[in-house]
Amino acid sequence: MPISLKQIRYFVSTAESGQISQAAVALSISQSAITTAIKDLEAEVGATLFSRSQQGMDLTPAGRELLFHAYEVLAKVDEMTGISVPGSDLAGTLSVAASYTVIGYYLPHHLERLRRNFPQLDIQLFELNREAIEEGLLANRYDIAVMLTANTNNPDLSTETHLSSRRRLWLPARHRLLARASVGLQDVSDEPYIMLTVDEAAHTSLKYWSKTPYRPSVRLRTSSVEAVRSLVANGQGVAILSDMVHRPWSLEGRRIETITLSDAIPAMDVGLAWKRGVTFTPAMQAFRDYFRQTYHVPMGR
Repeated sequence: MPISLKQIRYFVSTAESGQISQAAVALSISQSAITTAIKDLEAEVGATLFSRSQQGMDLTPAGRELLFHAYEVLAKVDEMTGISVPGSDLAGTLSVAASYTVIGYYLPHHLERLRRNFPQLDIQLFELNREAIEEGLLANRYDIAVMLTANTNNPDLSTETHLSSRRRLWLPARHRLLARASVGLQDVSDEPYIMLTVDEAAHTSLKYWSKTPYRPSVRLRTSSVEAVRSLVANGQGVAILSDMVHRPWSLEGRRIETITLSDAIPAMDVGLAWKRGVTFTPAMQAFRDYFRQTYHVPMGR
């Protein structure tokens, strides 16, 4: 039985949410339909794609490999069909502020789709840190921002989260913790830790570490995700980062594995931000509607 697009979409939604129940809500279908689709997909590829735990559905190594292929398939389907957003003849300029992580690991694919849907819309992109993004929105230098929404609590801004990317422990291949049935922050505290600093990653990590009696044994602080990737893959330490920035291989071709921790680790939320009370221009509304449709967010104001 050939693999269907429906199975691929159900698989991707479950992988991104980590819960069959959440995937079912996002797709407006029953949990049993997703469970059946995943079982059929596992039978077709001949591998277990998820491990079930109290925390939800965790991708196995085979599942993580399939996820990257699934993204490629869905991207090709999008290229063939596009997505239906009214007003494809929209013209004008839209100034968009975005943070480092968003520009590097989230926006490129979406910008290409937006360009196809709105060929006459000039999207001007600016890379900034959170403080500069917030100040620029309030000063009307930027129309809208794409950022890590959990990082801002400015009362003068409105935010809307579209993607929650789970944070997991990154490990080199054959690391001893991979054999453990359960791994928590206590176990991580015994390992040399590579601390990412860009986009307030260090501040975010210390917030969930501070809720425990443990602390990371930081070997190196770096603003480079690629440096973290290479150092972990080469056995120099471990890190806790989101699935959005994870890749299974370092630049040197070494494997990077992931584990879902037993402790509660907040997801990395990505979405839009704008000045509270601002009147949306047609370009701003089209930009917002694109992301809402892509991530199945209700289209009402």
